[in-house]
Amino acid sequence: MQAALRIVVVTPEPPSLESAAVGAGGQGQDDRSRILRIALLENGFNVVASLPADAYLRERLAQLQPDMIVVDAESEVRDALEHVVMATRDERRPIVLFTNDGDSANARHAVSAGVSAYIVAGLSSERIRPILDIAMARFEQEQALRQQLTETRNALDARTAELQERKVIDRAKGLLMQRHGLGEQQAYEKLRKSAMDKNLRLAEVAQRLLDAFELLD
Repeated sequence: MQAALRIVVVTPEPPSLESAAVGAGGQGQDDRSRILRIALLENGFNVVASLPADAYLRERLAQLQPDMIVVDAESEVRDALEHVVMATRDERRPIVLFTNDGDSANARHAVSAGVSAYIVAGLSSERIRPILDIAMARFEQEQALRQQLTETRNALDARTAELQERKVIDRAKGLLMQRHGLGEQQAYEKLRKSAMDKNLRLAEVAQRLLDAFELLD
């Protein structure tokens, strides 16, 4: 049986005592968060913690190692999201954001910041599992594409470096052939023997030879 996803619920940072004294604005957020946690548990998810979006979030996520982060922000979407994105910058995880904020600009900002799903007014229990399943699938697909892109770039970098080294070796062979009257194979063997004697790569010996000839000219 597959283990339940480990989920951390992140909410906006609690209001200060001064702002809380002005009104009971945080009560709505508290009620939303409670409803969301119950819905997650009813759908078989493992809610390992409920954390505020504050400066300590990165450290807490590193300790808990959740499979997914669910952000519940009735409002103040950008502030909460900024903390979450910073906290997951070095160790990416799927992020699902539940909110009542239907501002399309905020939705676009959230998606560009790495949110896998931006859900408006979607706290009903029956919607939770398909939303999270789709978000996880999308995140895994994006990670696979990122890995593929990284491997392609690494392969291109390796090929570029290989071609550059070959050019250096060819130039060094040319100088040996010109200045010592050697054939191409003789020049190559001379470079190869020097590399073996000095326990260096062939390209390194070739570059040192080029540098030495440049100083003598």
